[in-house]
Amino acid sequence: MLISFKDSDFETKVKNEEVSIIQFSASWCAPCRVVKPIMEKLSDEFKNMKFFYADIDEDAINTASSAAVRGVPTIVIYRKGVETSRKVGGDSEQNLRAWLTEHTT
Repeated sequence: MLISFKDSDFETKVKNEEVSIIQFSASWCAPCRVVKPIMEKLSDEFKNMKFFYADIDEDAINTASSAAVRGVPTIVIYRKGVETSRKVGGDSEQNLRAWLTEHTT
């Protein structure tokens, strides 16, 4: 399940989770719309981590700024709130699965 993210969730949720994945996106971004259902599917496969969808123009503007997000989609892996890896731009389901496996196990 892809959870809608708000700035306040970073302190209350992301910092408390062993592994969190945040997809920083925007409603106007075509590659973001392609990646979102892929991330939704991957969230069902990787059940031991939380997946968030963060709209940089709405509820996640401060977190995106703090994370130095310069382009969307940007997917960031956090461990207890500390960034461990990031991927910028659209990608295939196969490549995203391989990247998540490599950086979360």
